[in-house]
Amino acid sequence: MTLTLTVSDEVRTLAPSFTHVVVEAHGLVNGPSDARSSALLDAAARRLTERLDGRAPHEDPHMVAWRAAYGDFGAKPSRTRNSAEALARRALADGGLPRINLLVDAYNAISVAHLVPVGGEDTDHIKGGMRLIRATGDESFPTVAGGEESVEHPEPGEVVWCDDAGVTCRRWNWRQGVRTRLTEESVNALFLLEGLAPMTNGELDAAGAELAATLEQLSPGARITVHPPR
Repeated sequence: MTLTLTVSDEVRTLAPSFTHVVVEAHGLVNGPSDARSSALLDAAARRLTERLDGRAPHEDPHMVAWRAAYGDFGAKPSRTRNSAEALARRALADGGLPRINLLVDAYNAISVAHLVPVGGEDTDHIKGGMRLIRATGDESFPTVAGGEESVEHPEPGEVVWCDDAGVTCRRWNWRQGVRTRLTEESVNALFLLEGLAPMTNGELDAAGAELAATLEQLSPGARITVHPPR
């Protein structure tokens, strides 16, 4: 893999069952949302409805596990929901899922269909390796608030993804930073699918394989590698 991803011992202690699949892609073609990506999102919402069978997203066993993990590092899961639960709630609401761009729509569709947190990072903007750590509180997190650029700092003990330049995603998978997000100009990317028990490695691997297949359809000729759960 071009980038190294490491999970700190502190995070392993907090969530021993945590595992992740990485889909690495080079030579992608991104662009505005279109009929293809819209169809992916609509199909994902239908699959979610069938999966939940009348339950609310937070009642799914995988979402229950993520809520517990969020609580263990001090976050309030009903206020700062993991990315999969937040997307699932939007998928079931009247407005439906947002349309962002082809690549973001693709990984959001996988997240909703499989109820698994998925993130996408532009690897051309990652500095050094990526690390999942418990923050000291001194790390920087550039973001946009109220239309204005600003810099936040995670709370001490908060689980964050970071690289050598700062935090790339706060509260595990709650809010991605602007520096590494996928834009219509992105051509090289890393997609991260994150699981906790009771989600199995096989289920996480299946979600990663479906994402890889979707990316191949949207970007014929792209070089895509799925790195198995670890």
